[in-house]
Amino acid sequence: MTLVIAVRNFDAEEWAERMRKRLPGKEVVIWQEGAVLPEDVEYVLAWKPEEAVFETIKAPKAIFSLGAGVDHLMKLDNLPEAPVVRIVDPDLTARMTEWVVLQVLLHHRSHLTYDAQQADRLWKGHRQPAAKHVRVGLLGLGELGGDAARALSRLGFKVSGWSRRSKVIEGVKSYAGDERLDAFLANTDILVNLLPHTTATTGLVDGELLSKLAQDGALGGPVYINAGRGATQVEADIAKMLQEGTLKGASLDVFADEPLATESPLWDAPGCVITPHVAAESDPEALSDYVAEQIKAFEAGRPLQNVVDPRTGY
Repeated sequence: MTLVIAVRNFDAEEWAERMRKRLPGKEVVIWQEGAVLPEDVEYVLAWKPEEAVFETIKAPKAIFSLGAGVDHLMKLDNLPEAPVVRIVDPDLTARMTEWVVLQVLLHHRSHLTYDAQQADRLWKGHRQPAAKHVRVGLLGLGELGGDAARALSRLGFKVSGWSRRSKVIEGVKSYAGDERLDAFLANTDILVNLLPHTTATTGLVDGELLSKLAQDGALGGPVYINAGRGATQVEADIAKMLQEGTLKGASLDVFADEPLATESPLWDAPGCVITPHVAAESDPEALSDYVAEQIKAFEAGRPLQNVVDPRTGY
């Protein structure tokens, strides 16, 4: 068995060493043209691979995405007809939930206002609505969205979620399908975007969508939070709505182009929190365990887990 490591923005040699330790006796090769016979490659561990990878490797048994997102693979014209496996890691999920809860509480508890007051040495309290009066809506109720929804519900927020198909999560009201999106938005004060990037979600969160959020909520205006994929949002619309005050606040961890350009108006937009794509950093050891165990199970005749549906892209 040969496993090819085809990654960009990661240390390929470190990943190769981790996989060699977990798959003793198996050949683990870092991608470069001519380094391996294509017919010998059974598995590919990939993150934003060069196009040449799948121009050469045309029939692997499985392709593992080195991250929760798989849009970097699904958009490739030459992606082989092999199962694409996405990462589902409890540690990554927990980190995402931490970040989402932190950002919701930051806006809910008026922390940006108090932060500005501290700089001016100003002692002034502000009205604080109870969590039960604040409606948090999650775009996307998959592994990440579902976990964040449960955590927010436990804190007392009125939580709902929208997805393509109906989901059953205790304490969370489910909206499903395009025909229910507007109703979901109208009952949302804080919108949390955890959608994957697909053809259907590209640019979905634009000014028109955000204008449908509730304007009568306990926070005095809607808030937008995104730690899913930057390509699902229209950043010019978000910046404009923050400047106009039609969005009270935003927390953004992902952007269409990263790093975020220094001239982006989002840096100075009022009520906007920016973090550099760090909401859910992955533990390399845990991810290596996940890939190795999947390969071992598959070689033993058991099915792969968390395989991407090519029709939906997730």
